[in-house]
Parts: sequence; C-alpha cells; structure tokens
Amino acid sequence: MRFILFLTLLGSLALSPSLSASAQQGDRQKITALMDAQTSAWNKGDINGFMKTYWQSDSLLFIGKNGITYGWLATLDRYKKTYPDVTAMGKLDFKLLEFKPLAEGIYLLVGKWHLQRTIGDLQGHFSLVLKKINGEWKIVADHSS
Repeated sequence: MRFILFLTLLGSLALSPSLSASAQQGDRQKITALMDAQTSAWNKGDINGFMKTYWQSDSLLFIGKNGITYGWLATLDRYKKTYPDVTAMGKLDFKLLEFKPLAEGIYLLVGKWHLQRTIGDLQGHFSLVLKKINGEWKIVADHSS
C-alpha cells in the first residue's frame, strides 16, 4: 500500500511541472492577445480602446521620460496630450522579448516598441507588470522609454 501511495505521489509531482508550463503557456497567449488588441486599437487611432488593456484604477502606475503618472485617467490624459492625432500616433509595432511569471496571476513583460510616423519614427523599450484581475489580464504598471 505504501508503494502505491509513493507511486501516486511521485506521479503527481512529475505532472505538476507540465501543468504549470501549460498554464504559463496559456497565460502567455492571453497576454500576447492583450498586446495585439492594444496594437490594433492604437493603429486605428483609438486611444480609449488602447487604454482598455490597462487597470482602470487610481493605482495604475505609468513611468515615462517625463516621470511618473499615477492613475488610469491621468495616463489616458497623458497619452491624449502626447499623441493628439493619428499623425502623431503613427503605426505601432511591439516585439515581445521576455515573459516572466512573478507570482500566481502576475507577469513581467519586457519588449520593444516602434512607432512608424510621417513626422519621424519613435522607438524604445518597455516593461509591463500585468495582473489577472477578475479573470482578465490588465496592465497595472508600465515603464516605457
């Protein structure tokens, strides 16, 4: 009986990493879809749609070249001021470089962004902290340079 219990325990331990890897793969796909939705909204000139991927909270944190912005509404206002029209917005492209699970339901995403614009291209890197909130992935912190 102990041997059967041991084999059962060993089998469950052997399966745990593959289940965890499978869950991480699913999380990665959902986060990639979130970034695709962000790109699509931006490229349509839809900043409000772009912002749907962010946590709508006063606790949202955005760090850019001009410092720290706190809150969803302040971040939206910052985007609208910086990118007042489709010419300023250009066409956005992301390269997703690193997906790092930090804890259950929390990821660090590192990547590169590029804006192709008639008024001059812009590019840089970003790091995002994403959290699963009410079953949906949301950006809770964004550091873009």
